[in-house]
Amino acid sequence: MPNGIDHIVHVVAELDAGEAFYRRAGFIVSSRNRHPWGTHNHIIQCDGAYIELLGIGEPEKIVASRPGSFSFGAYNRDFVENGEGLSMLLMSSLDAKADMQAFRDAGISDFEVFDFAREGKRADGSIVKLAFSLAYAADPSSPDCGFAACQHHFPENFWNLSLQQHDNGARKMTGVVFVADHPDQHRDFLLSFTGAAEAVPHATGFVARTPRGDVDVLTPHAFREQHGLLPAIHGPGLSLAAMCFTVSGLEQTEAVLTKGEVEVHRHSGTLIVPPQAAHGATLIFSPS
Repeated sequence: MPNGIDHIVHVVAELDAGEAFYRRAGFIVSSRNRHPWGTHNHIIQCDGAYIELLGIGEPEKIVASRPGSFSFGAYNRDFVENGEGLSMLLMSSLDAKADMQAFRDAGISDFEVFDFAREGKRADGSIVKLAFSLAYAADPSSPDCGFAACQHHFPENFWNLSLQQHDNGARKMTGVVFVADHPDQHRDFLLSFTGAAEAVPHATGFVARTPRGDVDVLTPHAFREQHGLLPAIHGPGLSLAAMCFTVSGLEQTEAVLTKGEVEVHRHSGTLIVPPQAAHGATLIFSPS
């Protein structure tokens, strides 16, 4: 079963603008990568989880989805046409084929495993091999939120401690926040998808705790009460609204964000970057 959060896809209209935002916000951003199916990305690593900052680089290469096959390019192209934001949650997989079978048994997938590989470059310029297998899942009531489990075949070539020393002090991604009008309607799906043992209820939804990061589901009203702003909503059902990070100190983080001219405010002991400043995403920084 999935083993915690692996990464979140943040799709933006202009990849250079998204890269500039993350750099101004004090993150280390990798060089641009190009996929053969038309999307381009940058990677922003934390300890054990990362952000995939995504843009549509070569739309002519994008192919449509077909029965049994999820088109990553077409899904994200269609998503960003309706607005920038957090388009997909991917969990860490130790065995994508086994996770796909578990998703099928749970009735949340009819896709095939998708395998791909590309070259990566270390900080010293040396070339390494990267390969991944993706097991996609779907919540039919949430057409504008994508889900997959991601297996890294050469994790030693992907993770790089030097890329995790962000000026803003962010070290760990501690979870994500979904919003939904009726959180309980998505409980069974998210338990099957995340592999969490239980969904811990709270007054306005529930949280599924995983070995690496919490998956919290709130109503839009509760999100506003807890974080002091309205979430970006991308469609019916579940909408992936926020990423949560721990930082070494809020003062350091606030100083870096302010220097980078990134809109930020304090709320209930956290720092919040709102979606209008972060290309449709909400960033939540809490002290470690």
